[in-house]
Amino acid sequence: MIDAAFAPAHGALDAAPLREPEPLRELEPLRELGAFDALVREIGEDGASEVRAVFWNETIARLKLFHTLALDQHRARIGREAHSLKSTARTFGYLRLARLASLLESTAGVLGNAEFDDLLQQLDAAFAGAKAQESQD
Repeated sequence: MIDAAFAPAHGALDAAPLREPEPLRELEPLRELGAFDALVREIGEDGASEVRAVFWNETIARLKLFHTLALDQHRARIGREAHSLKSTARTFGYLRLARLASLLESTAGVLGNAEFDDLLQQLDAAFAGAKAQESQD
């Protein structure tokens, strides 16, 4: 019901071209190394660790949610959730995850189901990579 309030006007998607994103580079870092340290300087080690734990839990829940939402019925919600993921991933310096979330946010209104599924797989892989890199620190 909320999605309808934020949905584009009928026919608006027909005129909106799908933006070609800059391709992900194979060697692109998963994470900006100093991002967490900057957060520690701002709110302390304990606070930053707590906030990061919330980020992991919320991201797991958000990725699961993406997989349960029907694209045609929830485009606006998918876009909003992708926006939130993009913002929090950037806060912690998870560059690839933030970039993919940004792509989902900007294209949620025009993606086809196959493109959406592919993007979800890429988001899942980026999250797994970020989590693996985090555990190595």
